[in-house]
Amino acid sequence: MRLLISLILPWLTFFTIGRPIAGIICLLLQITLIGWIPATIWSVYALSQYTTDKKIEKALAQRG
Repeated sequence: MRLLISLILPWLTFFTIGRPIAGIICLLLQITLIGWIPATIWSVYALSQYTTDKKIEKALAQRG
């Protein structure tokens, strides 16, 4: 679901993963028509990093 949000409204993804400052910067970037594509790429990348971090946290919690 977050991937769909990151493609349509990239700035909203940052708010759902707990990075509101990045969300505001992404919104400013998204306002320009040229900035939409970099904002989307940035959002998808940040979302993948977020899911990777959650998997690492889960693995460490199971280990310790």
